[in-house]
Amino acid sequence: MQVYSCTGKENRLHKCAITRNMHIILQTPRLILRQITLADAPLILELNSDPEVVKYLHEPTLKNVEHAEDVITNIILPQYKNKLGRWAIHTKDNMDFIGWCGLKYRPETEETDLGYRLVQNAWGRGFATEAAQHCLDHGFTVLGLKVITACAHIENLASIQVLEKIGMDFIGEGIVDIAP
Repeated sequence: MQVYSCTGKENRLHKCAITRNMHIILQTPRLILRQITLADAPLILELNSDPEVVKYLHEPTLKNVEHAEDVITNIILPQYKNKLGRWAIHTKDNMDFIGWCGLKYRPETEETDLGYRLVQNAWGRGFATEAAQHCLDHGFTVLGLKVITACAHIENLASIQVLEKIGMDFIGEGIVDIAP
């Protein structure tokens, strides 16, 4: 696993809003990032049941909506109380759900982690970079975080490129969640 870190050394921009029926965290030129709810279980199931999407991760594919609800209830929603979380990504042009991106506190390392996961048809279009950059900016400017980390499997070159494009610095390799 390659490990990256970034400090809030630059002036970063963000945009936050709340609209009816969606708790929007931020918007980018092409994307809306909002809080995930239990009603999103079918979307999370679709995303996490694709073996290619979870290929470089330490977790199995999801098999049913109940498992997706469990992930939302026990992993995603608790982060929101700290103003962190994995946020659903929608394209502004048609409001399609394309994945999630966001910040998660990892108590075992006492770090805030930047993560992202997109459906295959959103790969290679700059969405991960755009969402990740704005989440990083949000963490530094809105939340006042001093350091944000991220990890990418050593064979996941696309994810490594995203981290490098958004200005994260490579700090080393190691085993994270049993993945190199």
